[in-house]
Amino acid sequence: MLLKTNGELGEIYISNAVIAEIAGAVAARCYGVVGMAARSKKDGLVSLVRPEAVTKGIGVNVDEGGIVIDMHVIIEYGMNINSVCRSVVNRVRYTVEKNVGLKVNRVNVKVEGIRVSE
Repeated sequence: MLLKTNGELGEIYISNAVIAEIAGAVAARCYGVVGMAARSKKDGLVSLVRPEAVTKGIGVNVDEGGIVIDMHVIIEYGMNINSVCRSVVNRVRYTVEKNVGLKVNRVNVKVEGIRVSE
């Protein structure tokens, strides 16, 4: 699906994959986030997504003149989950609105797992 905006010189079409790529890159750099998560359709297990396939853990939808971003993340053990999620929401919203120029209505962060380091 493509998002369409009107600029001064004409129409601009932006792919959902581009927005997902931006959101994933920003979320991966947030303190406490290990990476994006993807759920297997076959057995329902959650796995950490490789950095080059970050868009698998992100869904982008258009809702009433804005964007809704759904993110599935894995967080480092010992982190305050609420603080990490709030940081992800704020940074993703700011960066997507700044780079894409479209309003972000919601950023939904779903914590799919916690990684325990040895």
